[in-house]
Amino acid sequence: MTPTTRAARRTARQRRLRAAILLSTLTLGAVAATPASAQAGGAERGGKPAIVLVHGAWADASSWNQVVRKLQSQGYPVIAPANPLRSLSSDSAYLKAILETIDGPIVLVGHSYGASVVTNAATGDPDIEALVFVNGSVPAEGETVAELAGPDSALSVSDPTTIFDFVPGDVPPGPESDVYLKQSTFLESFATGLTRDRAAALWATQRPVTLGALNEPSGAPGWATIPSWNLVGTKDLVIPASAQRAMAAKAGSTVALFEEGHLGLITDPNSVSRVIADAVRATS
Repeated sequence: MTPTTRAARRTARQRRLRAAILLSTLTLGAVAATPASAQAGGAERGGKPAIVLVHGAWADASSWNQVVRKLQSQGYPVIAPANPLRSLSSDSAYLKAILETIDGPIVLVGHSYGASVVTNAATGDPDIEALVFVNGSVPAEGETVAELAGPDSALSVSDPTTIFDFVPGDVPPGPESDVYLKQSTFLESFATGLTRDRAAALWATQRPVTLGALNEPSGAPGWATIPSWNLVGTKDLVIPASAQRAMAAKAGSTVALFEEGHLGLITDPNSVSRVIADAVRATS
């Protein structure tokens, strides 16, 4: 993207922001500020891109806490916004709206289902310099998160009621039904590599994803035009390494491996932050 184009986008964003502030002031008398780290321009950030971390299903943004601290210690501006987990299209639209508030280059990172959200939100945004997928579900157009895990996933079973709890509890569940992982599934397949006490606490605080979000076909993928990196957990039982490798090959991603389970962003934040930094160096 040329400096002229970037300046034009910045001017348009500033105009939209001023209009939003004026409207909010008139109607509510207060404005919720975007994090300063995200608003700061590239020059103010010392030339470093903003890094946006997107969590997956059955988790929240706190799953990135250790990665955030490591990236911040290296001088990167970082935000880890809440992923609504309502539908792939609406979650992607929400993330895209967040990205529109950030001035300057961005590296976009997604874990698990969050990788699908990242893939869709990045499409057509010239400010996205790189995509990083961590144990990610990385779809091509028309593919769904549910199918991408493959037949070897611990979540691929003939009777979903043995591994999931649905809210409301009606069976069969519908697209708007919330999906929770049963405790046994969470501890034995999802949170491997963590102490049992830590895993049990995460299970108790998990955020549900809707069944529809897991089965909604993806739109055009951002990786088709944006360079990507894929960190593959070789001990992942939710999205097995073989499925991750296949998705990485399809996206033309640079592949790195770490010997971690599905929550590798928690059990090995060093490897995650290192791959993100590699993506920054390769594209900045």
